[in-house]
Amino acid sequence: MTGLDSLYQELILDHSKHPVGNPLHEVGDAAHADSHQKNPVCGDEITLRVAVDGDRITEVSWEGTGCSISQASASMLATLVAEEVEGEGMSRADAIALIEGFREALRSRGTIPLDEETFGDAAALSGVSKFSARVKCAMLAWVALEDGLARA
Repeated sequence: MTGLDSLYQELILDHSKHPVGNPLHEVGDAAHADSHQKNPVCGDEITLRVAVDGDRITEVSWEGTGCSISQASASMLATLVAEEVEGEGMSRADAIALIEGFREALRSRGTIPLDEETFGDAAALSGVSKFSARVKCAMLAWVALEDGLARA
């Protein structure tokens, strides 16, 4: 295992043990949608809540059970959104582009690495793309956000 692989593995474990955005937060009167997703292959489950104000995402929170990859991926996604919310907020279009880029990289079987500038800690999940059985684990929260945005 290379030093970078080891660092990425530690980052994944840290996010799974100390998740960001967990548990679900009450959003009051804000427009929001919940999305429950389940990976039937391994049993990972997540419920993600996305709150929006017009075209801007104001919060993402989640709760779930499953492997360290699914839990870390949800935490990494919540971190990305929270960093944008501190500024002007992430737009729906930016979120959809982020989800599509993540999906493309994870389906690439290792040929498209996730850019750390764009994906932050989630770039540590690039190696998951080499293991097709784990791609659904990493994608679970991202699919939930996509679904939630479509319904919010």
